[in-house]
Amino acid sequence: MLKKERYEAFIKHFSENMPVAETELHYENPFQLLVAVVLSAQCTDKRINMVTPALFRDFPGPEYLAASNFDELFPYIKSVSYPNNKTKHLLGLGKMLVEDFGGKVPETVAELIKLPGVGRKTANVITSVVWNQPNMAVDTHVFRVSKRLGLVTQTAKTPLEVEKQLIRHIPKEYVHVAHHWLILHGRYTCLARKPKCEECSITHLCKYFEKNYGTVTRSTK
Repeated sequence: MLKKERYEAFIKHFSENMPVAETELHYENPFQLLVAVVLSAQCTDKRINMVTPALFRDFPGPEYLAASNFDELFPYIKSVSYPNNKTKHLLGLGKMLVEDFGGKVPETVAELIKLPGVGRKTANVITSVVWNQPNMAVDTHVFRVSKRLGLVTQTAKTPLEVEKQLIRHIPKEYVHVAHHWLILHGRYTCLARKPKCEECSITHLCKYFEKNYGTVTRSTK
């Protein structure tokens, strides 16, 4: 299968079987999503969704974070991974949003990555989820699944290399949703240690499956 055909098959399958794919983080506005994504680094969405209701209730906007302090904020997020650093990040993030961005979440990757705790991946998530910009956030799921499927080369060693290859081949109108397709497939089917190949409906386009189990003819559901 040529790379172009592989991408076409990937988009066709998920467009038909998962036309609506969204983040599993709970949020109501760009600020809440930004906070949730910062907290979700190396932590599960399930855990973040347990923490954020109380956090968003008592800190509904960046001005509340900006006016807070470590001892006040830390108890809200102490159960997430790296709570000390993330508390500091949120305090700095709130202050910068108020002082530099008028209390608004910026809409570009270049501006977002200036915020404490916000790297390229987080910035890509925010811009793609909130504004449907054609930006591809590469987390561990996207990195693993895109390489297993053969969408990117095995020589792509960094998230940025994977991001560039995916952006190059996925039509712009699908980039923001393809991000979720890859994440959800990795989270529930193409698991890191033991992928559920017997349950997978895209083995017909998967290089990992072909290498480990041989080629089989399988139509999309």
